[in-house]
Amino acid sequence: MVIVFEGWLDGITASLIVFSSVIFGLFSLYKSIKLKAKLLSIAGLNMIFVGFLWLGPTSDFFFKLITDTNISPVVIYVFLSYTWVAPALFFAMYLGGELLIPKYKWVLVGIFIVLGAIFEFFLWTQPNPGQSFEFIEVRPPVNGLIDAGFNRTHPTFIMVAVFLMSALIFLGIGMAVKAKQATGLLRKKFTYLSIGYIIFVVCGALDSILTLVVAIGIVRVVMATFAVWMYLGLKT
Repeated sequence: MVIVFEGWLDGITASLIVFSSVIFGLFSLYKSIKLKAKLLSIAGLNMIFVGFLWLGPTSDFFFKLITDTNISPVVIYVFLSYTWVAPALFFAMYLGGELLIPKYKWVLVGIFIVLGAIFEFFLWTQPNPGQSFEFIEVRPPVNGLIDAGFNRTHPTFIMVAVFLMSALIFLGIGMAVKAKQATGLLRKKFTYLSIGYIIFVVCGALDSILTLVVAIGIVRVVMATFAVWMYLGLKT
């Protein structure tokens, strides 16, 4: 079984994000049913789909552990990782629209539904190296797991960059501004949500940019707290 230290770090930290997001997401859904809290259910779904963005490395890690082989064909890794971009974006923007601009919520959500559909179209029709991605390959010299890198001239990369910047400005900074305007418990809640979305954007971007596996591991441990901040922001 060829998984070196960096591979274990890669797989365990990716799994930590997936498991923490799913656990807090399901718990939020359970609490939302008990409390009849619609926004908590939206947040729960958002947590789950954001966590699923690391499903590719998590699945490859466990597949390697169990079968001693990587996911095949390797393009499945891409679908496991990035199919969740559109649903994660939908629930994030719905939540942000409901909290920040409720009158124009569906205008905002509608725009990102269209952009998300375009992204998914390119992802599923052009997933191979030389198209959406520069490479999708097993990297034994690094850790024995699959790695993939976006083609930075392709629409998928450009759209992901737009999605992250939109989330940072509208959700991260927008929630922070709302927190500054509020007082008491409400200020605390908006602060938690702001921290959560800033962590998501910054860690998501660094995960794609960094090449040192140890640095990526640290970033992912921080990213695993995303669901905690989201839950704290909407639990009551």
